[in-house]
Amino acid sequence: MENPGASPFKVTPVGLDANSEEEYFSQSTLLKEFTEIPSIEKAWSFKSNSGASQVMFSISQPNLLENKKRRYASFSHISKEGDDSVQFHWDAFPIEIGSTSLMVPSPSGSKLLVVRNAENDSPTRFEIWSSSQVEREFHVPSSIHRSVYYDGWFEEISWNSDETLIAYIAEEPVSAKPTFTYFGYEKGNCPDKDCNSWKGQGDWDEGWGEAYDGKRLPKLFVININSGEVRAVDGIEKSLSVGQVIWAPSAKDSLQYLVFVGWPSGTRKFGIKYCTNRPCSLYFVRAPCFRYEPCQYGTDTKLSAVVLTESISSAFFPRFSPDGKFLVFLSSKSAVDSGAHNATDSLHRIDWSIDAEPQQRNKIVDVVPVVMCAEDGSFPGLYCSNILSNPWLSDGHTMILSAAWGSTLVVLSVDILSGDVSRISPCTSEFSWDVLTLDGDNIIAVCSSPVDVPEIKYGYLVGNASDNTKWNWLDISSPITKCSEKVRSLLSSKEFSIMSIPARDASENLTKGASKPYEAIFASSKSKEHDACDPMIVVLHGGPHCVSLSSFSKSSAFLCSLGFSLFIVSYRGSLGFGEEAVQSLPGRVGSQDVNDVLAAIDHVIGMGFADPAKIAAVGISHGGFLTTHLIGQAPDKFAAAAARNPVCNFALMVGTTDIPDWCYFEAFGSEAKSSFTATPSAEHLALFYDKSPISHISKVCFISCVAVIVE
Repeated sequence: MENPGASPFKVTPVGLDANSEEEYFSQSTLLKEFTEIPSIEKAWSFKSNSGASQVMFSISQPNLLENKKRRYASFSHISKEGDDSVQFHWDAFPIEIGSTSLMVPSPSGSKLLVVRNAENDSPTRFEIWSSSQVEREFHVPSSIHRSVYYDGWFEEISWNSDETLIAYIAEEPVSAKPTFTYFGYEKGNCPDKDCNSWKGQGDWDEGWGEAYDGKRLPKLFVININSGEVRAVDGIEKSLSVGQVIWAPSAKDSLQYLVFVGWPSGTRKFGIKYCTNRPCSLYFVRAPCFRYEPCQYGTDTKLSAVVLTESISSAFFPRFSPDGKFLVFLSSKSAVDSGAHNATDSLHRIDWSIDAEPQQRNKIVDVVPVVMCAEDGSFPGLYCSNILSNPWLSDGHTMILSAAWGSTLVVLSVDILSGDVSRISPCTSEFSWDVLTLDGDNIIAVCSSPVDVPEIKYGYLVGNASDNTKWNWLDISSPITKCSEKVRSLLSSKEFSIMSIPARDASENLTKGASKPYEAIFASSKSKEHDACDPMIVVLHGGPHCVSLSSFSKSSAFLCSLGFSLFIVSYRGSLGFGEEAVQSLPGRVGSQDVNDVLAAIDHVIGMGFADPAKIAAVGISHGGFLTTHLIGQAPDKFAAAAARNPVCNFALMVGTTDIPDWCYFEAFGSEAKSSFTATPSAEHLALFYDKSPISHISKVCFISCVAVIVE
């Protein structure tokens, strides 16, 4: 039935003409198509009963209507039809896993753990699945622990060797809170809903900062999947935040140890997200005994956790070699020792015996040391954001990693005995390559670029793992990362390249590594209309000690599809170029990084790729710091700017942030540790102000389009 109150005319919002409204509608529709491209989060491979390989992919896709992520699992069987022919046979449909917080297959692939965190004080659900059904389900009440961690940093789910016990990290239970009535403190514990009383907040525990709201004390637990019994691991100091647990190999099933990473809280917890400079060590501790007969531990009371890496300031991502003889780990000691929030990693190993009790004092062997200054085209150092749970080839001493190499993400093989590092993704490719999982001695990876949606690649070694000389890569047809025909058509008309930008101040008193060129990614149309340059957006990463990689970004690809060129600058101080380049920026923020961006813009203009009258700048966090600095120091160079969560005033930020040490390090450089205080002096505040974009506010041309977005 026709609505008598409906207008026969299309209503145009106030301030918009019909053409503008149509343009906005078209752009929003296109943005939705880009946004809905799925992303591969994780993958696991395992052998079926017939010996064939299977792969399970964890996929996410934005649900725009509910402003949430839709998550699902997709499965494939791998058949090898020859030395250079591999087929992935995909299941007809993926399976949505909406309420699932975590899912982790057992090493054999015969079981699947599904964890469902609950809201408020409801129990956490643990489900054990077989190939056809839920075998067991356990509800763990909040009195034992609260939510299981799945943040990617503290998170780890580790099955023991016989797949009967699972170690994991969860928030410790909330201690009893004091109750008050109109007469004052009430002894005992009154019901929460007693209208004549109210609960106090109890002791205040500091959280781990940004993105860790409500996460204060991650603790270690073990669940027996046969009985459902959950035990907290004893012997760990309350002040120690625990994460990244793995089972230690042992020749005795009755005497098992856990190895984990511990972060001491000290007097205050600083923010940990994006900050690998928080001191941490590897510890070992005896696992809880679930046997009903007397444990092999006997009456020994020495159950306290023992530090394994006392002589190094940082140790994380522990991994045991397949034979159990070595414990390998990453270290960010360069960040901890210098104060940089992120820096060049190093890889180390310690000897391990499966027949003897672990020792406290271990000789730490440097496998891949910190690279201070890389020669042109050679390995620039390790920059890893994660390590596979099983990164090993069949020789037992070769690890497969993903790491930043300049502006690209590459696949590396590392021999933990010799320390040899090889780049095994194609050296001629400017695409970024990320390892998802291993299929025996083969690699399943994802490959993408700023203008190419991710595609699955299958790598196999020509020869044997010991030679490690040549890898071939096959294209795998996949339904996972398909995009609309419109998106594919638009991106097919785009191209990108990685430019080397000479440092302007190379003659100054700088180290060799700090004087080397830095890089910028330029994405644009393959052809120009009437020899005119497209308007260019300068994209600036945060950190500042991060890097912009040549991988696919939905938002950047969307902007490029609208007709903008993208100029993505990794200024000196970015990761992927050696430690001297990283350490060149602290104390020079607001000058060196600003000048690097301006020099890069002049470089691309000089090549005829950009119109100096059509340049905008965008950036997040430190990228927003740079954006606001640029429009203050060089206002005539930019027609528009957008800063998201920018650092505009160090002097205000230092007193309110969860990372005040970051403010000191970036502003003071090498003097930061001796200068740091919780109560900055007037002189410190003046220096903070001078380093900040706010000091240039009077020069900003407000006729331009300037947007500052704070979340």
